Amino acid sequence: MDKKMIKIPIERIEQAILLIRGQKVMLDADLAVLYEVPTKALNQAVKRNERRFPPDFMFRLTKKEKGELVTNCDRFERLKHSSALPRAFTEQGVSMLSSVLKSDRAIDVNVEIMRAFVRLRQLLATHTDLARKLTALEQKYDDQFRVVFDAIRALMAPPEKPRKKIGFEVKEGRATYRKKAKGRKTKVSN
Repeated sequence: MDKKMIKIPIERIEQAILLIRGQKVMLDADLAVLYEVPTKALNQAVKRNERRFPPDFMFRLTKKEKGELVTNCDRFERLKHSSALPRAFTEQGVSMLSSVLKSDRAIDVNVEIMRAFVRLRQLLATHTDLARKLTALEQKYDDQFRVVFDAIRALMAPPEKPRKKIGFEVKEGRATYRKKAKGRKTKVSN
């Protein structure tokens, strides 16, 4: 096989996976970027093959969901002025896209996306398993280890994102004072 496999950074794919309605999904615009096709072309292909995309494979965002997405994620600012509601594809829907978009790029991108979904599932399972084991240990030992268990739980929690400051800061240089015309000095207070 001399075809060169397309390599997309897994972080790029993981950033495009969102949690909407309790499901991990990818939006049509993000998928179009990965497949290197216009979003309109991707949506037309889906529309021509509607039977392949039942509601558990693909759904449209509501106006409220779209508004929350635009509010919470700066990268979706482009959706703010669009009247169209984006499509959200579940893992199965993304998998189905490779049969609708019949190109080598679509197949290669889908392979990478499936790997990203599997990796996220494994990370979640590992985290859940670790939490279960910690709870079992906590029940087994007495209160003298409570501090240790609390510290471990704090380390397991995802880090809080620093909040963006609202408003602005004015950064001005210090004022310079000069002698007045009649030889009097201006009082300098710093």
